[in-house]
Amino acid sequence: MKARHLCGLPALLPAFLLAGCATSALRDAPASPDRPWQMHVDAKGRLALDGPSEGSSDNRGMQKPLTLPSGYRLPSARLPAMRTPLIPHADHAYSLPELIDIAQTTNPETRVAWNTARNVALASGISESIYLPQLAASVVGGYSHMKRTKQNMAFSNGRMGVNNDGELQSIAMTWLLFDFGKKQAVQKAVRLETLASDIGFTGAHQKVIYNVTLAYYLYAAAQEHIQLIARALDNARAIAQAAKANLQHGQASAIDVAQAEQEVAQMQLRKIQAEGATQNLYIGLLNAMGLPPTTQITLSLSEGHSPTRADIRLTEHMVEEAVARRPDVQAAYALARSAESRIEAARAEFRPKIFLSGNATYSVGQLGLTGLPGIGPNSSPSLNIGNSNFSGLILGGITVPIYDGGMRLAQLRQAQNNADSAREKLRMTRDNSVREIVVAQNGLTTGQSAFEAATALERTARTGYNAALTAYRSGEGTVTRLLEMQNGLFNATMSRSDSYYATLAAAATLAFATGSLGDAQAVTAATAPAETPAGLSMPPGAMPSPLEPPATGAVGTVPGLAFPPTPEAVSP
Repeated sequence: MKARHLCGLPALLPAFLLAGCATSALRDAPASPDRPWQMHVDAKGRLALDGPSEGSSDNRGMQKPLTLPSGYRLPSARLPAMRTPLIPHADHAYSLPELIDIAQTTNPETRVAWNTARNVALASGISESIYLPQLAASVVGGYSHMKRTKQNMAFSNGRMGVNNDGELQSIAMTWLLFDFGKKQAVQKAVRLETLASDIGFTGAHQKVIYNVTLAYYLYAAAQEHIQLIARALDNARAIAQAAKANLQHGQASAIDVAQAEQEVAQMQLRKIQAEGATQNLYIGLLNAMGLPPTTQITLSLSEGHSPTRADIRLTEHMVEEAVARRPDVQAAYALARSAESRIEAARAEFRPKIFLSGNATYSVGQLGLTGLPGIGPNSSPSLNIGNSNFSGLILGGITVPIYDGGMRLAQLRQAQNNADSAREKLRMTRDNSVREIVVAQNGLTTGQSAFEAATALERTARTGYNAALTAYRSGEGTVTRLLEMQNGLFNATMSRSDSYYATLAAAATLAFATGSLGDAQAVTAATAPAETPAGLSMPPGAMPSPLEPPATGAVGTVPGLAFPPTPEAVSP
């Protein structure tokens, strides 16, 4: 009985060996959760990919740290000069539309979205190929030899040899003819997923356009800050000169001069800080474009259009059109329809399938025998036989699913749950889109009102400062009051500049929220009505970009939104 049990041990030995091979890979993982991982090195301190070796541990059993060869150093940390044909020339000043054109090509986000869309399109082709005839060819060949020696008078010399060789060539075909709707459901679902991916690619471009636009406006605002601070610095120096002149005539004190010089130093500090912030924003613009941070580019900060007070009201119909035009809503809608098609495909798994199969086979064989007994005086003691066969077969059949342990029912429930989640995501995306559009509209309205108020404030502050400076030079007033007026003028000009670029950014945000950013020209010109992708029952229409005066009578235009040139346009 014991011997019978022991006979089964050799059969179990390979299983134990395989199990040991699988778990032995844990030696490459960290040994414990409370210690950092150490690289495995050999006795000479070189990196060992096969785990620790003999002599790689110290006398305490600890792993030796990785040592580098003598004279080794890391490669240079200098950033490579990433030159591409799209990096602009230093002698050309690029405007915002030109920067957007560059960003759409160099930004890696558009490349990643493009590859994603292509992969989804390839998945659509894969799903369609499943329902085409599947052909497979195979060739099998072999040779065998047997030689036997035996004292038998029936064979010559008591020896017999047998040689066999053969070849089998076959081609097989399977074709799913009918599956009661699963093929159409799967193909429809994949086409809708491809459409959603393509829409997402458009959304990636719109996001790049929006990010470049915001970065451009932030940089332009920072450049304007530097100029405004420089003007304030000139005003502070004029006040300091007036204070020194009044001190010589006995109309001011040393404290007045010190206060004026303090204001000069304060403005110099602000200018240095503004220049540093501008450099950071410049790098942010390059990053939004997908260019290396070491790229030197000349920007054309041209005079734009200043928004005026207007009654911006988006009607419910206009909001619905804007929501239907957004790429994220369109993609969510396509995915919701794709999930519904997946339900139909899961239901088709409960139905029969009709298929066609066939094969063709051609075989060639040779048989050789030696040592055969002779029949006559001239007979040969060997025999060679060859044959070839060709056969073909075509079959048609039907498969009916009967029982699979509930797998198909579980897959149907999963498809239904995914469809419900897709519908909820679509509803959530629509609600978020409406919220973003309303918030962007409020931001644009507030920005326009703030710009108008800041313009009036700057006008009055400039008048007060000029009057106070003239009076102080005539010996009237105090330097404290003059500095207050100068600071008031500086804050007013900064507020006007901030509200100006904030309004432009809000206009770009509204255009992005309404899905109107289609290309570089959409930032500076009214966009044409956007086309609804095929297969989507979305309301047509388009909303012009709020950065420019909308076309009269255009669908989805914002009434009262106008951008006439301001008398004192910002000139960075």
